[in-house]
Amino acid sequence: MTHHLFDLSGKRALVTGSSQGIGFGLAKGLLDAGAEVVLNGRDISKLADAAQRLGGTVKTAAFDVTDHAAARIAIDALEVELGSIDILVNNAGMQHRSPLEEFPPDAFEKLLHTNISSVFNVGQAVARHMIKRGHGKIINIASVQTALARPGIAPYTATKGAVGNLTKGMATDWARHGLQCNAIAPGYFDTPLNAALVADAEFSRWLERRTPAGRWGQIEELIGACVFLASDASSFVNGHILYVDGGITASL
Repeated sequence: MTHHLFDLSGKRALVTGSSQGIGFGLAKGLLDAGAEVVLNGRDISKLADAAQRLGGTVKTAAFDVTDHAAARIAIDALEVELGSIDILVNNAGMQHRSPLEEFPPDAFEKLLHTNISSVFNVGQAVARHMIKRGHGKIINIASVQTALARPGIAPYTATKGAVGNLTKGMATDWARHGLQCNAIAPGYFDTPLNAALVADAEFSRWLERRTPAGRWGQIEELIGACVFLASDASSFVNGHILYVDGGITASL
């Protein structure tokens, strides 16, 4: 039997941006696979509510992933207070929709900090401890926009392209230290981030025609990919971007 390859018992996972949406769903999946889970976000009350809904051995860590110094201090403190972080899921992210010629520069900067800097900040802080131990799993949440573009979200597309290449860079630098660094690239999922699109009947019809699977993805359908990349089953998988998109990147 091979189910033990996917068993995360005895492992500790930190999931950023996990009080709702994809982050919350992945945290639940890791918890169900046996891991101890640490939720991260900036809103203490939302984190507390998310932890209560998950139950079990869930912990919370409120810090700003876009602040390099704050992230490093928080990670160092978690390593002392709770023990080793064996799995990191860099999920924190945001979206801003606007025609590129009208895109506000402050929104562009915020996208850079939230979607890219956070991956570097938390990834570096966690990796420093993982390297000392000679093992660790880093899973960055990329996007179908890592490979494709769509009108109105050019800066978001740029940030997710950067997440994909940063993932490859992490693997290139850290694989020799025993780390596996990979990314999950979700297609179009029914999440709070996409609420406006889900409510747009015309967009949903377009998406259903454009996606071979013919529908929106559900958050639960990302859990298997996350558990795989967090487990021993992916011990020789490194620098990979795993698209979970209903086939949208496979078709014209």
